Amino acid sequence: MTAAQERLPRLLALVPYLLAHPGVRIDDAADDFGVPAKQLRKDLELLWMCGLPGYGPGDLIDISFDEDTVTVAFDAGLRKPLRLTGAEATALLVALRALLDAPGVADADAIRRAVAKIEAAAGQARPGGVAVGLGVREGESAARVRGVAQSALQSRKALRITYYTVSKDEVTDRVVDPMRVLIVQGRAYLEAWCRRAEAVRLFRLDRVDEVEVLDEPAAPPPYARPIDTTDGLFQATPDQRSAVLVLHPDARWVAEYYPVEDVEELPGGRLRVRMRYSDTSWIVRLLLGMGGDVRVDEPAELAATLREQAAAAVRRIDRHLADI
Repeated sequence: MTAAQERLPRLLALVPYLLAHPGVRIDDAADDFGVPAKQLRKDLELLWMCGLPGYGPGDLIDISFDEDTVTVAFDAGLRKPLRLTGAEATALLVALRALLDAPGVADADAIRRAVAKIEAAAGQARPGGVAVGLGVREGESAARVRGVAQSALQSRKALRITYYTVSKDEVTDRVVDPMRVLIVQGRAYLEAWCRRAEAVRLFRLDRVDEVEVLDEPAAPPPYARPIDTTDGLFQATPDQRSAVLVLHPDARWVAEYYPVEDVEELPGGRLRVRMRYSDTSWIVRLLLGMGGDVRVDEPAELAATLREQAAAAVRRIDRHLADI
C-alpha cells in the first residue's frame, strides 16, 4: 500500500514533467523524482497503458525513447488544467468533507487545503450541491465540535447546542445529555438524550453551529437506549412522506448530502431516488433551487405544487422586468 501511495503522485506528475523537459535523460529524471532509473522505467511502461476512455491505440499516452532520453508524443489531455463538472466537484467536496470527519485521518491539513482550492477554483460557478450557509461546519470548526462533544462524554456533562435540522430547515437550541459519539458512513454523530424532544436523537456534528459544555451532569433517563444503526440511520416515521426524484448529473449531490433510499442508476448519468420529508414547503424550496436538474415522479401533488411555484416565480420576474 505504501509503495502504491508513493507511486501514484509520481505517475500523475511524470507527464507534466516530461512535457516541460522534452528529451530529458532518464537518469536525470530519476534523480529529480528521487527514485532509481529502473523504477522510473517501470513507471514509464505503466504510463503506456494509461489514457482516455476507450483505451484504444489513439487514446493512450504515447512516450518515445531515443536511447537514454524520453519525450511525450501524446499526453492524453494531461497538458490541460483539470476541469470538473458541477457534479464532479460536488462529489469530490462531499467525499473530502466525509474523510475529514473520519477518525485517524493522517493529514487533515492537506484535506482542508484541497477543499479550499476546489472551492476557490469553483468561485461564483460553485455547483448548487456545495451546501453553503446551511449550518454545515468544516475543517477546524467540525474538529472542535467533535472535540467538545467527546470531552463532555468523558466528563459526563450536559451540552447546549445550536443545531440545524435539514428536514425542517430550522435552527434550534437544545440541551442534550451525551451518550456516545459514532461514525456512520464517514460522518460523525453525537447520540444524546434531547431534553427538548424527550427522546434519544442523533445529531450530525457538522450541523452543530454552537456547542457549550454545561456545569451540570449529563443525566439520560434509565430507559434511554442507543439507536440501532444496523439497518441505517434513517428509518421511516409515520409523519413522513416520500418523493421519487430523478436527479440529473448536476443534482446527484442530493443523494450524497441527504438520506435517500431505492437508489437506481439511469442512462445519461441520472439517478432515481426515494427521499423522505416531513415539511412540504422545505422540499419545494430545495427542488426549486435545482431548476431543471430534478424531476418529480411521485407524488403527483408535489409535482403540481412545484410547477405552480415555478410558474408563480416566472410571473413575478416578468412583472419586475416590465417595471424596469
